[in-house]
Amino acid sequence: MSYLVVSSLAELPATVAQHGALDLVTLINADTAVPRPTAIAAERHLFLGFNDIAEPMDGMIAPSVDHIDELLLFGRRWDREKPLAIHCWAGISRSTAAAFILALAINPDLEDAALAQELRRRAPSATPNRRLVALADEKLERGGRMVAAIHAIGRGEDAFSGTPFVLPLAL
Repeated sequence: MSYLVVSSLAELPATVAQHGALDLVTLINADTAVPRPTAIAAERHLFLGFNDIAEPMDGMIAPSVDHIDELLLFGRRWDREKPLAIHCWAGISRSTAAAFILALAINPDLEDAALAQELRRRAPSATPNRRLVALADEKLERGGRMVAAIHAIGRGEDAFSGTPFVLPLAL
């Protein structure tokens, strides 16, 4: 089984090249230009455009159930032959939430709290977007366990940008 690799936009080309990723999830503001690495075919790139907010705000696009549906569908189509790269602007909030969500969707037997602790160990600055996690928790029928697990690890260390990291699909 392959793995998920998370990075910031700035680290994306190097991360894709280092891990040989052929599939990519982008979670970033809708108007942000994201040059797709040449190794990633257009049909293997999911672009989800929304702001990194936990509550709806005027003039901003909040994460929605539609975003979760697209993420889960893309994750189900991923062939797992090579790592799946996931990135947002800083590699701290939207991308870490998406990695947590996809790992649990792909391997529902993972224990939410253990995965959240592993996420924290591998990414000290990770602060997964709580709205994304809450929407996925409901969609995946996890009974609040995803939300509780992310709440338990708390806010990550202060950082301008996260360090790229691997999140396994099995612990």
